[in-house]
Amino acid sequence: QVQLVESGGGLVQPGDSRRLSCVASGFTLDYLAIAWFRQAPGKEREGVSCINKSDGSTYYADSVKGRFTISRDNTKNTMYLQMNSLKPDDTAVYYCAATVRGFCSWLLRSYDYWGQGTQVTVSS
Repeated sequence: QVQLVESGGGLVQPGDSRRLSCVASGFTLDYLAIAWFRQAPGKEREGVSCINKSDGSTYYADSVKGRFTISRDNTKNTMYLQMNSLKPDDTAVYYCAATVRGFCSWLLRSYDYWGQGTQVTVSS
């Protein structure tokens, strides 16, 4: 069965750190471009970060630059999103995604595989 499964979400305080994980099964992540998206209540899903397959280039939304880090561990078929200095505006459901096209895009339709999402709530 082809699927992505996220974990690591939860309730955190402003300024805290959290690491999200996304495990792939049924296919190999290292042949794909991988990304994290998020969707806050009442808002559209937006791109957070992405890694190109071809050259490993990483991309970040302006709102998370310098605070979030995307990575992958091909030996574990897992991708990660390290989130530091979390803010209440980071509250959202976070989704991992992968595309066979191999290059990053912020367009939702570019992605072939999606996880079910994990809730991150930043609140004091």
